[in-house]
Amino acid sequence: MCGIVGLASSESMRNIGIEAMMRKVAHRGPDDEGTWISSDRRVVLGHRRLAIIDLTPGGHQPMTDASQKLWLIFNGEIYNFQELRRELESAGFTFRTRSDSEVILQAYRRWGERCVDRFNGMFAFALYDAETEKVFFARDRIGKKPLFYCHQGTRLAFGSEAKAVIASRIDRQWPLDPHAVNAYLTFGYIPGERSIFAGVRRLLPRHSMTYDLRANRLSFSAYWAPFASLDPPNDVDSEVLVSELEALLDDSVRLRMIADVPQGILLSGGVDSSLITAIAARHSTRRVKTFTVTFPGGGRYDESAHAQKVAEHFGTEHHELPLPTAGLDVLRKLAHHLDEPFADPSVLPTFLISQLTRRHVTVALGGDGGDELFGGYAWYRQGLTASKTLMRIPAPLRRIAARLAGSLPVGIRGRNFIRSQSGDLCHYQVTTATMFEPELRRKLLSQAIVADLGNDLELPERERCARWPAVSDPMLQMSLLDLQTYLPDDILVKVDRASMAVALEMRAPLLDYRIIEFALRRVPSHLKVAGSGSRFLQRKLARRLLPPSLDLDRKQGFVMPIHEWLRGEWGAATVEVMRSPLASAWIEPAVADDLLKGQRKGRTNGIRLFTLLMFALWLEGAHSNEASAPMACAATA
Repeated sequence: MCGIVGLASSESMRNIGIEAMMRKVAHRGPDDEGTWISSDRRVVLGHRRLAIIDLTPGGHQPMTDASQKLWLIFNGEIYNFQELRRELESAGFTFRTRSDSEVILQAYRRWGERCVDRFNGMFAFALYDAETEKVFFARDRIGKKPLFYCHQGTRLAFGSEAKAVIASRIDRQWPLDPHAVNAYLTFGYIPGERSIFAGVRRLLPRHSMTYDLRANRLSFSAYWAPFASLDPPNDVDSEVLVSELEALLDDSVRLRMIADVPQGILLSGGVDSSLITAIAARHSTRRVKTFTVTFPGGGRYDESAHAQKVAEHFGTEHHELPLPTAGLDVLRKLAHHLDEPFADPSVLPTFLISQLTRRHVTVALGGDGGDELFGGYAWYRQGLTASKTLMRIPAPLRRIAARLAGSLPVGIRGRNFIRSQSGDLCHYQVTTATMFEPELRRKLLSQAIVADLGNDLELPERERCARWPAVSDPMLQMSLLDLQTYLPDDILVKVDRASMAVALEMRAPLLDYRIIEFALRRVPSHLKVAGSGSRFLQRKLARRLLPPSLDLDRKQGFVMPIHEWLRGEWGAATVEVMRSPLASAWIEPAVADDLLKGQRKGRTNGIRLFTLLMFALWLEGAHSNEASAPMACAATA
């Protein structure tokens, strides 16, 4: 795991600001750093290394091949690198190091840009081919590792984080994109290709990008299409599927335990992380290290008892992290490392447990992906119920009810659910996932921003519905939408930024592309969600591998009591920071005040207030950062 940055141009570059870019990703790679400048000064590559495989200087990057015509910077891991290395050696290729980075170089020489088809891993890399005068970029299939870029004039700047691209200064002004802010207030994160900065984009998952220096042109290609032509069989034997899943997960965990540094597991006590712990114990010759969080006094947020059962059953070396109320200093630090505004509250415990875990290990396995693939979210069951009831209520009545619900005070329980009933299942899913609906955003955003957005105020909802999968199975529709939006843009952003802030490499065995294809093509929906139950297939596997005393129906993960905290210190801080000139240029402070008053009266405005607080703290940090100070106050013209 590392941080990468670079510049490429159709012309020789005089002023190269690679040092400033490198500083912005230093936290991602504390073990080593390196830069390379082409002889014609048209390509500059920078790398900060977190050493995982081949800890010797042989793993130093930027890395070149024997011809010195190929130059690589790489963030992530290729889990099947040993298998690929053997295949390449049998074809006559030789290796100078033990690293997976060199496997990428030789794979590119052997298969060209189609080499990405063969990689099982998490990655974002840039590879310069001096013979073709092209820079080839690729991002992993599901979006675990980030890559931002900006093409301005004759220059292309790129990096693992948006702030690194900003530090390139290929543009003098970096205004915020009001469409990105609007999308953030809608979902709590910035989806798709957009970034918070106008002109800075992100390469989509499962895509490659090529920059042709001669033509000064970018081209894009999708190299993996898992969501097309899906029709899983309905008559398959569930026991056969459980055995297939066990074999796939076993191999996935085995591959992700290959490392030259200490490893552990983030154990919430839920099914996903517990299954990973069970299989890791099979493959480890030492006691597996596991980590979880506890809350003072226990209570409904405390998962430590469930995690302790799993740890005792498999004899792990278990560590617990007590989590007190997090102060604003922690939130400010987190807002900086998140790189963009981000409002998933679970990022805070993920960050704090990453800090604890990093004291003991360099690599940790987590259970991300199981909910999207195997029907773990409550909203899947709710959506299936809604899809049946919606058809029984005449559309005019549903629309009237939705309008009436919109007039209720924000935070009243059931308000959003009633609003969601005015359309089809897509409308239901998008509405229930919305932080601030369009009517509220119109009041919340400053009038200047509303005028700038014009008819695009509802664009986030329209763009999300435009991605509604063209399949007939409602469960599959909801799962596919999350796999293309919520998972890469929220969950995986959270995991990457929170863990890399402390130089911890997180690995997700359930997001092995073979398991994704298995879940989509082999597992029918009735083996994911049925009646009031979910995760049917995973629970059957859990009964094979986990202690009988474990509650397989519970689902929580690492969560925080933000509703309670926002009635205390966080609430007062939200009002204060929202009144600052920076925040009030975007958000009407009076609306934030009303939300806080409602929260103190018992309404459920916690997530909305947290969304505003994290936006204001991010603005504050971005403005004080010397590399991005020119941009933070203004929107695009």
